[in-house]
Amino acid sequence: MTVDVFPAVLEDLQFGAAPGVVVDSPPGAGKSTLVVRAARHIAGSGEPLAVVAQTNEQVDDLIANLSRAEPALPIGRLSAQNYVPVPRISEHGTVQVDTAVAGLAGCRVIIGTAAKWATLTEGSWPWAIVDEAYQMRSDALLQVAGRFERTLFVGDPGQLDPFSTVETERWAGLSWDPQLSAVAVLLRHNPEVKVHRLPISWRLPSSAAPVVSEAFYPFTGFAAGTGPADRWLTFSTHAFGASPLDDTLSTAVMSGWALHELPARHAMRTDTEVAQSCADLALRLLERGVVATSEKTPAGSLITADRIAIGTAHRDQAAAVRQYLPPDSGITVDTANRLQGREYDVTIVWHPLSGRRDATAFHLEAGRLCVLTSRHRHACIAVARAGITELLDAHPSTGRMYLNEVVKFPDGWEANQAVMSHLERHRVAASDHPGRHRRTG
Repeated sequence: MTVDVFPAVLEDLQFGAAPGVVVDSPPGAGKSTLVVRAARHIAGSGEPLAVVAQTNEQVDDLIANLSRAEPALPIGRLSAQNYVPVPRISEHGTVQVDTAVAGLAGCRVIIGTAAKWATLTEGSWPWAIVDEAYQMRSDALLQVAGRFERTLFVGDPGQLDPFSTVETERWAGLSWDPQLSAVAVLLRHNPEVKVHRLPISWRLPSSAAPVVSEAFYPFTGFAAGTGPADRWLTFSTHAFGASPLDDTLSTAVMSGWALHELPARHAMRTDTEVAQSCADLALRLLERGVVATSEKTPAGSLITADRIAIGTAHRDQAAAVRQYLPPDSGITVDTANRLQGREYDVTIVWHPLSGRRDATAFHLEAGRLCVLTSRHRHACIAVARAGITELLDAHPSTGRMYLNEVVKFPDGWEANQAVMSHLERHRVAASDHPGRHRRTG
């Protein structure tokens, strides 16, 4: 199944009535490939191109991907004074690094963060690409938009919204609310801008794409690029007795999903039982020798530690999980914010609402749960205490509404209900003690 929207995107970018084009991309739909493809095409025309990303990690990833695709292309890395090139940048001899545009004069493509581009006091470019545009705050776009004549905005509308460390209520409802994403404000003021959508996810398996699509993309759904027969997991080691961890892993291997459910209890944010269960599941997965077979590895490939991620809502939760892992485990443990844009074979998710007495706006954020449940190619395992559905029923969405406010659908309450409804079909009930877990339903 292939749907190539690139020709239509390029046509609108080059010749459309509006000076910008938006491309919405669900998880794993080929956003990075499209950005590299567009950058190569524009650079090939001989005209200079500016590329704006949101983090240094994203900038480095873009440069590495573009350099591999176009080894002879001169690329400039616009950086801060203290930036030290990482190996994936320094290994490419065609990449120059400088703190000023003047030092990158020979580069056809210049890539930097939005914050760095905002420090420029002069210069303009005929073409620009804004990557992860839904993570970019509108005020950040306002600082740089005037330097670009025609711009391609690419991003995932279902992921985490931009955040601010200051109160933004005073701007709520305003068309230029700085807390809104760059794309939201762009489209609100420029309704003539064309929006294209990538309809296929090449990351999410057929077991996950419908769930994520229904929960987080109800009006712009997408499908999996692979079918049930294209990917599967198997255990290479079978000499294990019945245990809660094995039951959960077996459920995940068979269905692509599992809910490892601990007994209901109000707990501290750094719930030690949940933290240990997350770590134990990851280590048990490695012990069992799970083999992933897919269109990328038709002969099968053993899932190694670097292909497993444990995602949390808070940094202190990630730190709690790491305490139960060997220092050199190789397993990625991080927050949803930092896992955004990354891909693994199996993910283990510490559910944001586990053990809570209330359902705050932070923990109900649809984008956070979307990131956590859409990083995997094969299976996703949620770890949580029982009672989340009851918590959601007791805390319906009651956030303030403002005149002219852009309402995002679905809201976090709906998205969480949809995901929990699915996870409960793959529930493994477990006690706090690993040796006394039992499977239900």
